[in-house]
Amino acid sequence: MDIKNRLNELFSSIDEMNTDKFVSFLTDDCIFTFGNMPPAVGKEAIYNVVDNFFKSISKLEHHSLQYIQEGNYVVARGLSKYTRHNGTILEVGFCNVFELKDNLIKEYRIYIDLSQLYN
Repeated sequence: MDIKNRLNELFSSIDEMNTDKFVSFLTDDCIFTFGNMPPAVGKEAIYNVVDNFFKSISKLEHHSLQYIQEGNYVVARGLSKYTRHNGTILEVGFCNVFELKDNLIKEYRIYIDLSQLYN
């Protein structure tokens, strides 16, 4: 499968806030680093981090996605739009770095500044 289509599916699962679908894109031993949080290792730990994050917001949208691939590494950048539970919105740029293995994500790093999300 084309990596761009696969990552578009990944971002759709995130925008749907579908944790089960999200972890299906990961290897069993994936390392997931979200912003300045400590890395989560393995699907169960990642599931817990992501599911708790989804519960902390009302809605999430990614757009203006761009991808660059070099071998087993892909860089994705774009904008994330977060709707808080009180209805206010924060939109920020992000950059993700993925290491792939057998069409799954082995390492997933999200570079983003969410310092204003919970203000």
